[in-house]
Amino acid sequence: MERTPDGTPVGVDDPYAVAGVCDHLTDDGRCRFALTRAGDDPEFAAERRRDGYACHVGADNAWRACPHYRSTTDGRECYRCSLAEVRLAHDDARPLVEEHHLSYGDGASSAPDTPDSDGGGPHEITVALCRWCHTKVHKSFARIDDDASPDPEAIAAREARRSKEQSESAFETASERFDREE
Repeated sequence: MERTPDGTPVGVDDPYAVAGVCDHLTDDGRCRFALTRAGDDPEFAAERRRDGYACHVGADNAWRACPHYRSTTDGRECYRCSLAEVRLAHDDARPLVEEHHLSYGDGASSAPDTPDSDGGGPHEITVALCRWCHTKVHKSFARIDDDASPDPEAIAAREARRSKEQSESAFETASERFDREE
């Protein structure tokens, strides 16, 4: 199993097996990195420009081949147990669902280049895990692709947030509020 730079497990053997579409890929198949950040890698941008900015990985999804590939999560639902995030406006409570790194894009990768890779180097790859699954993955041999149910504490925390959300969204007339305050 792959490990973080600190040596804790990340819960997967091959981060690319669960990685999503590149964050830089536009809806029309072009490379946003080459379009907007050409100065960061002029040679790469020039090559993409010659090819109409088309993503050179294309339909093959051989993301290892791209030096600028990254796949980050939207953080809406736990990848492992499917617990949905519930965020309350103006509440600084810790999120139920957190970003979990499978691979790091800063050179301190948990997934170093392998002999069969195309030389793309380390890439940032993240998935969303609830706090409870995140702990299980890092502190045991739990895998992110385990068939798991949400932890009872996680369900209780989510339901408490939903109750608070519903009570805040309830409509109350001004006369009802003033009658209650008196």
